[in-house]
Amino acid sequence: MSKATINSVAKYAGVSKKTVSRVLNEEPNVSSATREKVQQAFKDLDYRPNPIARGLAHNRSFIIGCLYDNPSKSYITRVQTGALSACHDKSYNLLIHPCELRGQALLDNIDALIRRTRLDGLVLTPPFSDQPDLLAFLKNKSIPYARVAPGELEDDSISIRSNDEQAAFEITELLISLGHTDIAFIKGHPDHSSTTLRFSGYLKALEKNNIEFKPELVDEGNFSYHSGEDSARKILNLKVRPSAVFASNDYMAAAVLKVASQLTLKVPEQLSIAGFDNAPIARHIWPGLTTIAQPVEKMTYIAINKLIEQFTSQEEALPIHKETLEAQLINRESTGRFSE
Repeated sequence: MSKATINSVAKYAGVSKKTVSRVLNEEPNVSSATREKVQQAFKDLDYRPNPIARGLAHNRSFIIGCLYDNPSKSYITRVQTGALSACHDKSYNLLIHPCELRGQALLDNIDALIRRTRLDGLVLTPPFSDQPDLLAFLKNKSIPYARVAPGELEDDSISIRSNDEQAAFEITELLISLGHTDIAFIKGHPDHSSTTLRFSGYLKALEKNNIEFKPELVDEGNFSYHSGEDSARKILNLKVRPSAVFASNDYMAAAVLKVASQLTLKVPEQLSIAGFDNAPIARHIWPGLTTIAQPVEKMTYIAINKLIEQFTSQEEALPIHKETLEAQLINRESTGRFSE
């Protein structure tokens, strides 16, 4: 059997070649019935578009880059899951680009990446979604981009985030409702806007409930298990030990649980522990971690969808999409009522 072409698909579906091209490129001006008929023809004829020819015809590479630097492997896996799903639905390819560079070295690296791959656009994850020099560079180069989990929703860029501050407020209030007043907090990496937002939520909950803020109960981690372990040793060896610890992600919270076990502290009877992100480790350890589930896959999926819409739309200028998604508090066995 000869390889299917756009012409053979058009003949099989009873439509024009231009209509097939519109369906292939996810253009909006095609009726749902016609779109379904052409898509069925793709399947029946096992039609596979030539990515090189497609790119040349539209002056695009059909490649979206995803830039990340995050010590949490589960977070990046979820980002990739959402990104791959969106690219698949839009017939795009995804290029994952891990990067630990900063400053001019980062800009040179991204410039070389764009020249080498002819990326159609970039999705920026924390901490890159909040780096002013990188954002200015991309704007200057006219490289379309979308930001996942930024600290602020800009008026001139696609920005999708979850309500980190409110979620941190809610989990701190949960601990307070259980009778805890000495609640320690382990910060995340200082370059990540989520670190500031989650700390702010913690402080607001203390203030609302007239609980004194104690600086000695706060330590800085960097979202890694080892940093959580170091912070836990400092906090749990204080002369006046807190009755609860809220860590900015689940890996650090899991490290607190380890240190508590080494100190023969019963969880949650003697120490309540809460995390953030609902990483797999939160469900796989015992006691299971009380945490916040972020819609990471959905955030990334929406970011890529809106990014592709921006440079494929027939409209001259689509409104910039900004959205805050709701995170969910998940109450598990690691938190309990405070008892003297």
